[in-house]
Order: sequence, then C-alpha cells, then structure tokens
Amino acid sequence: MKRVRFFLISFCLSALYANAQVGQPYIHDPSTIAECDGKYYTFGTGGGGLISEDGWSWHGGAERPGGGAAPDVMKIGDRYLIIFGATGGGLFGGHNGRILTMWNKTLDPKSPDFHFTTPVEVASSDGMEDCDAIDPSLLLDPTTGRLWATYGTYFGSIRLIELDPKTGERVKGNVEKDIAIDCEASALIYRDGWYYLLGTHGTCCDGVNSTYNIVVGRSRSVEGPYLDNVGRDMLKGGGRMVIAAGHRVCGPGHFGRTVIDEGVEVMSCHYEADFERSGRSVLGIRPLLWRNGWPVAGDPFLGGTFSGQGSECGVAVEIESERRGYSLELAVDFVRIPQERERFWQMDLTKPLKSIPNQSLTDVAGTWPEGNIPVRCSDYMFRPHQRWTITPVAEAGGYLGGPYYKIVIAGTDRALAATADLELVTVPQFSGADEQLWRIEQLTDGTFRIMPKRIPGHQELNKNYVIYSAADSTPTLAVYDFQSDNSKWNIRNR
Repeated sequence: MKRVRFFLISFCLSALYANAQVGQPYIHDPSTIAECDGKYYTFGTGGGGLISEDGWSWHGGAERPGGGAAPDVMKIGDRYLIIFGATGGGLFGGHNGRILTMWNKTLDPKSPDFHFTTPVEVASSDGMEDCDAIDPSLLLDPTTGRLWATYGTYFGSIRLIELDPKTGERVKGNVEKDIAIDCEASALIYRDGWYYLLGTHGTCCDGVNSTYNIVVGRSRSVEGPYLDNVGRDMLKGGGRMVIAAGHRVCGPGHFGRTVIDEGVEVMSCHYEADFERSGRSVLGIRPLLWRNGWPVAGDPFLGGTFSGQGSECGVAVEIESERRGYSLELAVDFVRIPQERERFWQMDLTKPLKSIPNQSLTDVAGTWPEGNIPVRCSDYMFRPHQRWTITPVAEAGGYLGGPYYKIVIAGTDRALAATADLELVTVPQFSGADEQLWRIEQLTDGTFRIMPKRIPGHQELNKNYVIYSAADSTPTLAVYDFQSDNSKWNIRNR
C-alpha cells in the first residue's frame, strides 16, 4: 500500500516538471534570453522567437529578419546586438556558411524604434575548409570590454573571433582561432577569473531520439586552451557534462546564462523533445549551480502539482534553515507521541519489535489556535506542524524559470503569508492573495531563497525581501544577502 501511494505521488510531481516553460514555448536553437522594457525575448532558427511578460509563460511574436539559424542576442549599452548564421550546418547540402551581425534599439516589434540595421558579415566558411560557419554566440568580456564570438559545428572546429563592441564588425586584422572540436552550438561565459566554453555534444534534430547534451571546459585565457575537469583539451574532444536528458525531456542544447541576482542564476536551452508535448522542441530554463568552480544544471524544483483527475497531490517537505539547520514550523505547543518506554539497560530482546507511527494531523490539529498562527524555527521532529506542501498556482503567473507557489501545512489549507510589517504568519485559508504566493529559486550553491510575490501595502512586485533567519529560532522577512546563510533555506523530503 505504501509503495503504491509513493508511486502516485511521484507521478503527480513529474507531471509538471517533465515539461519546460508553460504557454507555447516552441523553439529550436534559442538565443540567450534578453530583457527589454520589462519583457523577455529569445530568438531561434528561422527568424522568429518567443516573448514572455513574466519569464514563465511564453508565446510567439519576437521578430528577427534574415532567417538562418541559431542566433544569439546581447545588450551592449543601449542597443541590442544580434548575431546569426545565414546558412551552413549542412543546410541545403553544404557547409558554406556566413556569420552576420545587426543592431536594434529595441526587441519589441511594436515599438516605433524597432528597426534592424543592415546585416554585416563577420565570418564565413567555404564548404571545403575544416569549419562550418553557423551557431554563433557572443561574450562581452567584463574584465577588458572586448567582444568575442564563437561559431562552428561538428563539421570541423569551433572557432573564436573578436568583434568591435561599438560596431559589431570584425576587428580589423583579427584571425580566427580553433578552440574546440566534437561539438556545436558553443557559448562563452566568464566567472571568477575563468572563461568557460560550453558546447553542445551529440545528435540533434531527431526528436525523442536526439542525444544532444551540453559539456564545458574552462581556461584562464579567452583564447584557451579549454580543459575539462580531468584535464582533457576541448580541442581534442574533452568536455565535462553540464546537462543531459532527464525529467522526460531530452536533447538539451544551445546554452545561455542569465544572472538574476548575486547567487541567483539560470541557464536556458532548448530540449530537442518534450515527451509530454508530442516530442516538440521547447524552451527550457533551469537553475544554474556552481560546484567546485564548474557550472551544472540544477534539477527542476519538485514542489507538487495537480493530478490529471483534478485532485491536488503533493509531498510534505521540511523547510530547513541553512543558518542552523532548524525547521520552519507553526508556533504551537509541542505534543508528545505516546510510547511504551524500556530502560535501555533492561531491554527484553525477546519481545517483538513495533513500528511507531508518525504523529498525525488529527492527533494535534485540535490543539492549534483557529486564527492566524505565527511561525518559528526549531529542531525537526517529523511533526505535522513542521511539514509543508508546496504547490504551484497556475493562475498566479511566474518569474524567470518558475511559477509562483503556495506553501501550506501538509494536509490543510493553512497558508504561509507575508505581513505588512515584514513578518511571517500562517492564515487559516489560502486565498490566492499576493502575500500568500511565493517565488522559490535555487541559488548557485544549491540552497534556495524564498520570496513573497508582494508585501502587503506595496504595489510593486517584491524583488528584495526573502524569508530570513534573524536568529536560530526567529524567521522574518529581510533584504536578500547571498553572502549570509540567514537568507538561505533547504527544502527536504524526509
């Protein structure tokens, strides 16, 4: 019986997170996600792209002339630079490709300022040389201000060139340099003194049979050599895994990095096939973690979801402070569990063992106050007042990479809420009010920050205040600080 119940819960959880973003996130070879006038944009092969008002629900409508394949986009100053491959990739039977750049003041096709400049060629391949000019990406080096682009596919090498960040044109006299093989759809990022080269390995464009995955190497110089975690040069086929198939999506490719806040990063990609969406290619956004100096995709947050029959299901979790390891709980009286005690020095080892059940909600709920109940932190003891169900609220929208959630005491509708004086409380019933909706983001170290959607009395969305451990047993709301464990929480199913 327990085994069956566990299976059903696991199935419910996978139903939401097998998929990527919601809406119509259908795209192939997406660019790095760019923000423009409060909206998010990504461009793909074929000239179009996606737009999102909140970063969670996506729809078509982005425009990019020139067709071609695998663009990238970057904001430089007050303009957006687009780079894309005009041909190549074996399209129409050849590998003679061209890499082009163009500018726009805005990405909003409805803006009067929306106008792309004439594309300028910055690289090419003749179809015979050991390179295929396609799949470009951009890096503006934060240490030098120099602008770099990579491009290339399995047909030959991945190449590096330098562009002028003011014009988007090739730096005069610049000679391309080979930096990797055995991958395509490359991307460069910089972090903490290291340059990281990410490449897409495996096969594409075969739906649920695609084997795309993303690998990485790093170097102290933008020009390489890029070595993986065991010292293999990417120019000789090396690469450490960043993300592969999982959660019923396969073929992740075309890496993009977005830094939301200090310690809050996401990676974007496409999945070649979403098993829950007819095997279509979809946009994916995952937490980006950093482990021992290496990027790795975080797992989708398993908070709970709704079953196909419309009934709510989920698992009870502990919300644990990184500061001390104490559990977030209702501030109610501790109720002891009845137990037949044996003195450890007088145990009768012939007596049969008994399983002691966990304390149930019905054992204790009658002792709780009926109105609002504050919260605190204390030792975790498997008790009902310490176990929460975290469930996405479909109609509440979302943020870059995730939906808003409700957090309730497991088995009840008693919901965690923010107050106007920056404190925490639980209310008897979840109403869907913004102060009862929570943004939950995995940080680069694997912990989580938990933020109310809006503080009562404030019109704007909350982007600063998180659940904060002001003392070992005192949770409150305070300004997020990645450098402090007070801002960080672990969410454990145990």
